[in-house]
Amino acid sequence: MTQLTTLDATFLHAESGGTHAHIAGLGILDPGALPGGRVTVAAAVELIRERAHLAARPLRQRLAAVPFGLDHPYWEDDPGFDPARHVSEMTLPAPGTAAQLAEAIAELHARPLERGRPLWELVLVQGLEGGRAAVYVKAHHAAVDGVLAAETLAALLDLSPQPRELPADDAAPLRAPSPFSRVGTGLLRTAAHPFRAALSVARTAPHLDEVPGVAALPGVARVSHAVQGALGMEPVPEAPRVSAPPTPFNGPVGPHRAVAFADLPLAEVKRVRTALGGSVNDVVMAVCASALRTWLDKRGALPDGPLVAGVPVSLRPTGAGGAGSEAGNQVSLMSAPLAVHVPDPADRYAAVRDDMERAKRRFVGSSGAWVRDLTGLVPAPLAGPVARLALSVLPGLPVRPLNLIVSNVPGPQFPLYLCGARVLAYYPLSVVSGVSGGLNITVFSYDGTVHVGLVTCRDLVPDPDELVDHLADALNELTALAGE
Repeated sequence: MTQLTTLDATFLHAESGGTHAHIAGLGILDPGALPGGRVTVAAAVELIRERAHLAARPLRQRLAAVPFGLDHPYWEDDPGFDPARHVSEMTLPAPGTAAQLAEAIAELHARPLERGRPLWELVLVQGLEGGRAAVYVKAHHAAVDGVLAAETLAALLDLSPQPRELPADDAAPLRAPSPFSRVGTGLLRTAAHPFRAALSVARTAPHLDEVPGVAALPGVARVSHAVQGALGMEPVPEAPRVSAPPTPFNGPVGPHRAVAFADLPLAEVKRVRTALGGSVNDVVMAVCASALRTWLDKRGALPDGPLVAGVPVSLRPTGAGGAGSEAGNQVSLMSAPLAVHVPDPADRYAAVRDDMERAKRRFVGSSGAWVRDLTGLVPAPLAGPVARLALSVLPGLPVRPLNLIVSNVPGPQFPLYLCGARVLAYYPLSVVSGVSGGLNITVFSYDGTVHVGLVTCRDLVPDPDELVDHLADALNELTALAGE
């Protein structure tokens, strides 16, 4: 029996209007060595049929709702599971350029998933330039976080063109409790909710200065430190106190998406890290800061202070993915200043590095548990309306929680194969919303390259391709600094 956590359910409840809470990836394939030079739908369906038991829940589990919405849904195996219902194919018109691919993927990424079956889909895209193909894979954030999504995809991949030997599927089918049992459990949980909510408030109070938006309010840091002292907690570093400034990509999010893709040499990123200090993630954040500074400055929208970036942090133990992994999203959010206001590249890098280090030290003090606790404050029957109200109201408030999300997931540094076709690149694509911002930058390093996927609300940022050029320029700028 596996029930959605309050955080999982929040991703379901957040969907309305222009917000769709799925994450995805776009793999670029070289099918030249395959018969007919293409990956077929039949081959993809057979691959998923054989390996569904190796992956995490989204492949063959569906939602089982609780009557009257008294509690969060459960997961159960779909008795009619057929991967053929989830796999489709499209062909780009000639010549199959990168721009045509981005347009097609933007349309796919704007479509919500069907709730009545397992929450994923796979689309093969044929007709790319150079005889290549692509595969777009989408799964709902209620089922997987970024790390688990990558590990789920890895279950479908091989280390060589030849498929590996597979363990037998000996897992018992997962069934949700009966509707009567679900109602009874929901009533009990609703009755006990005030006590659980009080505990969540008590656990969150010492860490209020980490909550995006709340942290910028006057006096919050003093309240957090006072509560920490009253509870006898060890002193923790003070969280950065910044307020997210207005930008062109912060506002109500519409239903349409635009996407863009960037490739940065991992060797150059590591060279900058070695020369200037910090981590690979610090370099990624500094590159984003420089690119956003240029983009904002060209529009006369450069703020006087830093942006506020939400940085997802995985709480999942290393190697804990796959079919037997712990249920639910194991992710939290760290907010950090992004020093777009600093004009000198060297000073900007130093500021980003220092801000990230400070944010990480503060985050360690709470382990990011405030995300789980805050999502549990509202009883399940009211969680949906409250989440949708927040998404409609918060973008219009003068104090916004975040400007954007920047995520960095490390990947394997060796080639992988899908249905015998080599995966040349893999671009992650994530969520935009009125609360988190109409721009999301997600990074995945694979086989010597840092692959960047940008997702925007088309109404707010119609041409994210411009940011791709600025990202390349920003890395070149840091590389020049590293060579001095």
